[in-house]
Amino acid sequence: MPSPQLPLQFRIHGLDCAEEVTALRRGVGPVVGGEDRLVFDILSSKMTVHPGSNEADPEAILQAVARTGMRAELWQDSLPAETAAGRWEAHGRTLLTAASGLLGLAGVVTHAWLAESFQAALGAEGSAGVGGVPSAAKILYFLGIVAAYWNIFPKAWRAVRRFRPDMNLLMTVAVMGAIGIGEWFEAATVAFLFALSLTLENWSVGRARRAIAALLSMAPPQARIVDAAGNEQLVGVEEVSAGSRIIIKPGERVPLDGRIVAGQTTVNQAPITGESMPVAKSPGDEVFAGTINQDGAIEVTTVKAAAESMISQVIELVREAQSRRSPSEQWVEKFAHYYTPSVMLLAIAVAAVPPLLGGDWAEWFYQALVLLVIACPCALVISTPVSIVAALVAAASNGVLIKGGVYVELPGRLKALALDKTGTLTEGRPEVTRLAPLDGHGEQHLLRIAAAIELRSEHPLAQAIVRHAAERGIRPTPVEDYQAVKGKGATAVLDGRAVWIGSHRYLEERRQGNAEMHRLLVDLSAEGASVVVVGESDHVCGFVALADRLRPEARQVVDELHAAGIEHVIMLTGDNRPTAQAIAQQSGVDEFRAELLPQDKLTAVEELLGRYGTVGMVGDGVNDAPALARSSLGIAMGVMGTAAAMETADIALMVDDLSRLPWLVRYSRRVLRVIRQNIVASLAVKAVFVLLTFFGYASLWAAIAADTGMSVLVVFNALRLLRDRQTVGNIKDSFK
Repeated sequence: MPSPQLPLQFRIHGLDCAEEVTALRRGVGPVVGGEDRLVFDILSSKMTVHPGSNEADPEAILQAVARTGMRAELWQDSLPAETAAGRWEAHGRTLLTAASGLLGLAGVVTHAWLAESFQAALGAEGSAGVGGVPSAAKILYFLGIVAAYWNIFPKAWRAVRRFRPDMNLLMTVAVMGAIGIGEWFEAATVAFLFALSLTLENWSVGRARRAIAALLSMAPPQARIVDAAGNEQLVGVEEVSAGSRIIIKPGERVPLDGRIVAGQTTVNQAPITGESMPVAKSPGDEVFAGTINQDGAIEVTTVKAAAESMISQVIELVREAQSRRSPSEQWVEKFAHYYTPSVMLLAIAVAAVPPLLGGDWAEWFYQALVLLVIACPCALVISTPVSIVAALVAAASNGVLIKGGVYVELPGRLKALALDKTGTLTEGRPEVTRLAPLDGHGEQHLLRIAAAIELRSEHPLAQAIVRHAAERGIRPTPVEDYQAVKGKGATAVLDGRAVWIGSHRYLEERRQGNAEMHRLLVDLSAEGASVVVVGESDHVCGFVALADRLRPEARQVVDELHAAGIEHVIMLTGDNRPTAQAIAQQSGVDEFRAELLPQDKLTAVEELLGRYGTVGMVGDGVNDAPALARSSLGIAMGVMGTAAAMETADIALMVDDLSRLPWLVRYSRRVLRVIRQNIVASLAVKAVFVLLTFFGYASLWAAIAADTGMSVLVVFNALRLLRDRQTVGNIKDSFK
């Protein structure tokens, strides 16, 4: 048995919907020391028991699950995806439901034919039996009821033994009551339609499972590994360790996360990031499991084992998200907890009170049964979970990892959004924006001196200068006697002449500047640039201005956030005020705060929470960790391969694409609309039938037909969330 200090994981056979989760919480919770220790993954049929103060006994847990009518076994990743028992669990309910429908239809035909052809000859009480139903029709109706309730009767009996009424008990009482008063047709119809509603719910979960499998489970099972002698061999991905070399040919999927060491290609990353365009890759670039190598053969050094790959993390995050229920789910569950027993008591009152006041016992007993059918909260219970699962899948296909149902709804409730500057509103790396040569020097000469000195430096500004020189075709000449001046710049000898590069402060220390130079420096800084001064021993050659460029889409994204209902967009940065002001003006944010330490960002988020109530924070998930944790919703930006960012934030954007933010807000509000539509429609139908019942116009079959029809509608309404146009495009691209 697993160590008690580690979470215990079980595969639960029969775990398909929220009703089973509720039964397991009630049955297993007391055994493990509380329901809060239980985590459920419906899509994987997995139950996890987290360690607590009391040691959990696996055997006791298995027995507790068995008492709920389900079967459990210790989780093994190596278990086959589908066994014979698993196939019956997946398809047996559908077959039984179909059998129930066919038997019920045969009963109706037999009932009508025998009643019309032989009733006159045999008499109303002859072969027709009690209530005028022919015995042959009764048998067919009975077999149809047994088929429909094959899996429901045991659950209803356990509900009686636990004194906890649920949907199964309600519908069982309704069917038995209908049989008791001779309404065989009504009983068979109710049984079939209830079984159909459960089958539809099971189908909706299966649809979500298939969608996740299609979107995420795309890494090939084998990798082409290269040994020390250069020989290639296909092995299972689980056998490949980090640091191995693998070959990926054009058209193949990348089996493991790694870094390219040879070859160039373009990679379709849509299965993981949702990017619509393939990304060019060359030696030194990362590739991720599940993506598609399009153009050239590449040699890759693996950086993670299969279990630690990005796609494995994505799958695990989406699975874990099922256990974190949204506010709507929690409300529906709490409502149903009180609603069901209340309506049962009301049904008892309907059956007993009017007859005591002179009403007909049979008539009001029938109306009580109708009320029990109406009480079945099937459509209401499944309305929210299906919507949440569909939203999680759609978001994952768009490169947005949402870590639970609670976070699906939050983006749609945000009033303010705080954005980090570097790497979020900006591209995250400095670029040369302007060359300002002085004293007769040209741009080429100025850049040649700067690049020659900075070739020795690892500073981001130095690398940007060298990169810009290469783009302009300048090959730096090696310098001599290079010396770094800590925190200020560097000196060297180039072609026999002393040269230097440094900051504004270094210029002042060398006393080589004048008033005109200082004015130009101030002007460049006001534009949001970091200025590097280049000079020789006796004069200044010019200035190189560098800036972290604003993302091209940043302004449009901020406008779209406002249009989506975000009242206040603020930029928080540790950069200097002139740079922050320039970026703020270009991006169109409502407010900016500069020169902030991590604690200052936390304070700023707390102030926003006081003003707006619900505030989101977008950052890199590491440096902005305090603010991300304090905000109502933390969003990590562009975290491909950054495990720390994925763990810090509530939502992780898998690619550096700001356009995901307004999409996320709009999509969250769409999810909220669908959930509200489903809840309101479910309750409205029930309210109408309650009124019809009291006026004597409702019937058993009409009530269950309405409830089943409502179940169908809420399922299909929820699954519309999978039909996001961008999502569909990504799915199609993934299979090209």
